[in-house]
Amino acid sequence: MYLPDPLTHQSHILLQGISPLTQASLGLMQAYGTSIAAVVEVGQGGQTWQELPVFDLVEQATAALGTINTSIVFVPPDQVADAALEAIAAGIRQVVLVPDDVPPLDTLKIIRAARATGTVVLGAGSSGLIVPDRFLLGTLKPQCYQAGRVGIIARTSPYLSEAIAWELTQAGLGQSAVVHLGMGNILGSTFADWLPLFVKNEDTHAIVLLEQHLLGNDTANGCLSIERHKPIFAYVAGQRLPSPATLLPTVNTLPHTSTATQKLTHYQNADIRVARSPRQLVEWLRLALNNSG
Repeated sequence: MYLPDPLTHQSHILLQGISPLTQASLGLMQAYGTSIAAVVEVGQGGQTWQELPVFDLVEQATAALGTINTSIVFVPPDQVADAALEAIAAGIRQVVLVPDDVPPLDTLKIIRAARATGTVVLGAGSSGLIVPDRFLLGTLKPQCYQAGRVGIIARTSPYLSEAIAWELTQAGLGQSAVVHLGMGNILGSTFADWLPLFVKNEDTHAIVLLEQHLLGNDTANGCLSIERHKPIFAYVAGQRLPSPATLLPTVNTLPHTSTATQKLTHYQNADIRVARSPRQLVEWLRLALNNSG
């Protein structure tokens, strides 16, 4: 899978779908300095929206504007597959799927097309990525972040990942880049895809993996074979919550999920320390960064 360096400046960004969330996110991204080239909304081609040209089709946008680096998809969940596949077919090699609740079979279609073309897919249910003081792609709240040396890969609710980032920011521990993998049951890219990139990145001196109870099941399994020469820590929200089997003895597992206890076990097997609280995570990061100079 091809993954761009997240610290590479992003330009020529396309938005697919016009909605209140699109409008709010557009304002945040433009205020942060991200260059948005155009919008795609079927039936509104030839018009302008928020002073941006609108096209009916992605291929019309690329024909008129040239290379588009990234498409951020805001259409309703049942339209995400068509929008993403259209972007991939038009040669766009990074796609952020903002909507959650995308049908699993639709997500699998997107993943197959992405792998065949070397396209990076974040989501479904992704808030995107941010490189503080450089660019913002998606719906992340920029006030939670500041430039620094900590890379974050999050497989949590957006609120939780931003709360952790805010905790680090308040402690003076800025971020080199933050990637939100998504909330969907099936994701276009995982920890295993992004961790090697952060390990190689010169601006990242320490890495944080964020997860939560009963969300996703890929966890640290994909990290076991990755060579690591930087300190890596994890935080799993909900470590003290009961498992579904405790609450409902007839339920053994939930599809596409793992409990906090199972995630902790995987991290222990991967020799990755898991903080018991955000405060402990801050302490560990501060010590690791001080030792790294």
